[in-house]
Amino acid sequence: MKLWNAAGLNEGVRGREVLAWSLFDAANSGYSTVVQTAVFNAFFVAVVCGGAEWGTLVWSCAVALGNAVSMLVMPAVGRVADLTAGKKKWLFAATMLCIVCTALLALSGPQSYVLSVSMIVLSLIGYNVGESLNSAFLPELARPEALGKVSGWGWSLGYVGGLVTLALCLGATLAGQRIGWSNEMQVAASCVITAAVFLLVSMPLFLWLRERAEPQGEAIGLARAFVEGMQELKGTYALLKHYTDFKRLVVCGFLYQCGIATVIALAAIYASAVMGFGMTETLVLVLLVNITAAVGAFAFGYIQDKIGHKASLAATLVVWIAMVVTAAAAQTPTLFWVSANLAGLAMGSSQSAGRAMVGLLAPASRLAQFYGFWNMALWLSAIVGPITYGLVTWISGNDHRLAIQMTGLFFAAGLATLSFVNLARGTALARGEATDSSTS
Repeated sequence: MKLWNAAGLNEGVRGREVLAWSLFDAANSGYSTVVQTAVFNAFFVAVVCGGAEWGTLVWSCAVALGNAVSMLVMPAVGRVADLTAGKKKWLFAATMLCIVCTALLALSGPQSYVLSVSMIVLSLIGYNVGESLNSAFLPELARPEALGKVSGWGWSLGYVGGLVTLALCLGATLAGQRIGWSNEMQVAASCVITAAVFLLVSMPLFLWLRERAEPQGEAIGLARAFVEGMQELKGTYALLKHYTDFKRLVVCGFLYQCGIATVIALAAIYASAVMGFGMTETLVLVLLVNITAAVGAFAFGYIQDKIGHKASLAATLVVWIAMVVTAAAAQTPTLFWVSANLAGLAMGSSQSAGRAMVGLLAPASRLAQFYGFWNMALWLSAIVGPITYGLVTWISGNDHRLAIQMTGLFFAAGLATLSFVNLARGTALARGEATDSSTS
């Protein structure tokens, strides 16, 4: 427990609270790893859609719809959570929604379009809202100088959680193959395992983590909060005029997350369509990538606090660009494995760096609002990125290599935008030490 009692935590924060907060990343990473990255996406295209050329586009649209609805829902939830200091309550509801819908994906099969798409959309809403609310606890736990380190703990444990969930699914798959399970039964078992791990590992957060925020106003209903949330969103856009560096970070995050969202949603499909990987090979690949990602997220958390969040994020975006070049050129499994592990190294560290930078640039009284806006940009990227990839493959006659090259442009644009972020100026404004960040 010494790690969780390390210097850098806010006064009164107990080590087990940080552990519980970090474990939530471990809990929900199983969903993103198994459902979005390694198993269900390839199953959806190959089995639910019968391998049709439009299958990748349909999957991309389902993911896009889930993220689009999340963008509409989150302002209302964030507003209610801020007004009532009820982040943990809403986080519990979102978590249960994702868990239940993930378990119901086990019922998917050939041409189960309505069931599969509905459960993907609903589970994504639960996952996205939960991720946003969990992130909003970070500044309550860690001091500004330790945000990168503590965020890195969460991302690192997140990949360990994804690794454990994936290992359990791989074990079930191998056991099922020996006793004659069909591919549908293997995928169903993976969905149930993922839901069960999510439920079990998320429980410490709800048992141990304290809600430290103070209520900002009277409790209101979700419908009223939605209307007021939309009005608040307009106000947030206006507010961003005074938070120039946060605004630039949001644009940067949107761009590079377009690329990350594409890799998460379509990696298994690329491995299957271009490299000829089967389900077992893909599981092993993602299993090892999660090890790389866990190491990268943990190490970069400390690197962030030493060399700076901006320099650290820039370094990870360079690694992403190298990954795209390698993947597009790969003609053999060996080179593809290299590209996959480059993605693992950069994935958690780039997302952790962005989350920590938001903690620096967001005013303490508007944490849920600013994190909600940040996550809305990420959800928009999860619409634009996969849809772009799906459209390129559809228009080009399933040319996945061309699609992954187009994905690389998102990382390059994000790196260019990052150069305009002045982190010191934005941090001073968020702490009330400056009045305007619109000037250079």
